[in-house]
Amino acid sequence: MKRFLFFFFLTFALVLGVASCNSQNIGGNEGDIVVASKGFTEQDILSELLAQQIEAKTNLKVARRRFTSSFVTHQAITSGKIDAYVEYTGTAFTGILKQKTISNPKIVFQRLKQAYAQQFNLEVMGSLGFENTFAMTIRGEDAKRFNIQTLSDAARFTPQWRGGFSYEFMEREDGFPGLAKAYGLRFAKSPRIMDLGLIYRSLLQKQVDIVNGNSTDGQIARLGFVVLKDDKQYFPPYEATPIVRKETLQKYPEIEKAIAGLVGKISADEMRQMNDLVEGELRDIKEVVQQFRKSI
Repeated sequence: MKRFLFFFFLTFALVLGVASCNSQNIGGNEGDIVVASKGFTEQDILSELLAQQIEAKTNLKVARRRFTSSFVTHQAITSGKIDAYVEYTGTAFTGILKQKTISNPKIVFQRLKQAYAQQFNLEVMGSLGFENTFAMTIRGEDAKRFNIQTLSDAARFTPQWRGGFSYEFMEREDGFPGLAKAYGLRFAKSPRIMDLGLIYRSLLQKQVDIVNGNSTDGQIARLGFVVLKDDKQYFPPYEATPIVRKETLQKYPEIEKAIAGLVGKISADEMRQMNDLVEGELRDIKEVVQQFRKSI
């Protein structure tokens, strides 16, 4: 019995230890506030951009955290574990609020801002200036060989293809289930659920034939991939927008002015370039962000 209890408590302790590692600390334990990333390159860049901007424009020290998805990061901010992160409006509107897709970016932003304030006591700030929408991507050679330009074109070939999609894309309201229904996408085998970091490598190595990338990914052009046109306008707008706890803004009102200095300052091309510097040229994220901040 004692041995059983020993292993029971040992197992319980290990589970707690694993659970505590769901987020990664990428900037030190101490800080007046905590800024988070959702766990991929662009998010790491935007998180560092918020952190550097706040530290440069205020006397506050910022800790950095890295999570794994929109849902985990949203839970972290609503529970007070973090103070700010950058979200995409369409992701928040359909994934978090569970609303039907709307193509008008102004309506999405207004409704999101109101709902986040009422339901979560969160401030939705202005767009950073670019949109990062889902990019359904195939190899350039396939696009040329079969004359595929749109998702409607691709629907003729998917019965012979293998899809490779992220877990979040497979589960989201604005993700694969709705997209497959809108375009009649059918695959010979169930799509592979993959980590975002492996998606383009798997496409390049022909392990899969179509993936869900992001429109600001620097790797798309560099690897000769083609983004299929969303000709039925299925996807909602995905404007990159800082989300901040209202309690944090009340405590440190200078944060709002600091972040407002970034609103409208990043174009899609600039975001794509920063992504490529980090992923393609293996530049340090902090240096890339420092260099960009000098230009704004």
